[in-house]
Amino acid sequence: METAVTHGTFVIEKKYPASPERVFAAFADPAKKQRWMEGELEMDFRVGGNERRRSVIKSGPFAGTPITNHTTYQDIVVNRRVVFAYTMTLGEKRISASLATVELLPNGKGTDLVFTDQGAYFEGADGPKMREDGWRKMLEELAKSVHA
Repeated sequence: METAVTHGTFVIEKKYPASPERVFAAFADPAKKQRWMEGELEMDFRVGGNERRRSVIKSGPFAGTPITNHTTYQDIVVNRRVVFAYTMTLGEKRISASLATVELLPNGKGTDLVFTDQGAYFEGADGPKMREDGWRKMLEELAKSVHA
């Protein structure tokens, strides 16, 4: 039996030479978050708050197609942790639902960030590998943003 849902979990660990407070602010402050995430951003950063990010794919087979993320914040511990559930829609089609955890650990020289994503990918959607690649790119942009 072939299932229409693919499940996947990945973990990305990054080191930033910036304080946990500075890295946390890059997630919590809409103006700072906009520096490292593409697209239009609306956000209400609080437990139970929502975020909506919309952009348009620039290249590849889906070039010109809108992609929308809807996020609900599940848990926030200032300067330590953010947990959020999010869905991704490509055009009008929902392609995934995920639970993500961002942990910020002081390391004496900055911050160790541990990002864990647990996802369900629908009907042959992009899958865990492409999602992990996307998050790796965004966390690289975050690195540039907290160094500036």
